[in-house]
Amino acid sequence: VGMYERFYGLKERPFDLSPDPRFLFQSDRHTEALTHLQYGLSGRPGLTVLIGEAGTGKTTLVQVALQQQAESAHHGIVHLSNPTLTRAEFFEYLAAGFSFSPAAAASKTQFLRELEQALIECPPGAPMALIVDEAQSLSHELLEEVRLLTNLQTPAGRSLTVVLVGQPELAARLNEERLRQLKQRVSLRCELTPLDLPETAAYITRRVRVAGGRPELLFTRDAVATVYEYSKGIPRTISVLCDNALVNGFAADLKPVGRETVVEVCRDFGFDTGTPSPVDRETVSVEKARHPVALAAVAPPKVAAANPRPPAAAPAPPSDEVATEGGPMFSSFATKKKKRFSIF
Repeated sequence: VGMYERFYGLKERPFDLSPDPRFLFQSDRHTEALTHLQYGLSGRPGLTVLIGEAGTGKTTLVQVALQQQAESAHHGIVHLSNPTLTRAEFFEYLAAGFSFSPAAAASKTQFLRELEQALIECPPGAPMALIVDEAQSLSHELLEEVRLLTNLQTPAGRSLTVVLVGQPELAARLNEERLRQLKQRVSLRCELTPLDLPETAAYITRRVRVAGGRPELLFTRDAVATVYEYSKGIPRTISVLCDNALVNGFAADLKPVGRETVVEVCRDFGFDTGTPSPVDRETVSVEKARHPVALAAVAPPKVAAANPRPPAAAPAPPSDEVATEGGPMFSSFATKKKKRFSIF
């Protein structure tokens, strides 16, 4: 464990960007999306489409679904994370992923023969599937190949399961006239949206606790509100801001991290740290209206003392900015969410 972790009482870093299923936080939309993925990978015919802005947790959900499939019976799932391939490279990748012969990698005809035979021999409840991440980057040529692959069906009705995961541009592409036949194959569709303010606090709480820490000792409630304000509720951005805020807090010997440290990080990353835009103010107002009790703590804090560690002879009074164990920030933000989320 490094000095960063020891200083904050952590067993590991809570905000690494790797898609680790252990740290998965599920909003209602994440739970719905994971259910769609699980149902799609159970062998349901047709296309499953998962849409979400960059950083909303799509890849992590895919990793969770794949982990659950790995714990089940025999299966054959190919996960394509870089779809910027030529047609030949695409079939070569699939042939290798499904453990087909070298001839299938070089010949589309042979590939289709071996795919059909694999579908016939595949036991019930063990689907053969293709998951394409960053699917908005697929060429029109490969999107057409994906459609044609879904045409292949055995006499028993088995077909290749296909999951397309991508950013909102994927939805726009599926609405193109020339892709109308592909869109008609979509049988399941869901969309991930950014987190709201209470979900942002619950997301931070979840990751800190998985890492062995106590969230109320790492961030003040105003720091969490500021993270939400500048991240717009995008989980990846939340993690980036929190991780760097803890680094800066460690360097400055600050515990817990407050709003000014988060603002400093936002400034370093080029965020506009001036007066919040009317859209930002409206968002916070809407959140307060939706969660009047949970968001009561998101008020302008009292001015903090200039010295974060005042001399023992003249201790400063407790700042209203700091959230204590069981205090209003994480108890109101996170505890209220327990009934809404399934925690992994």
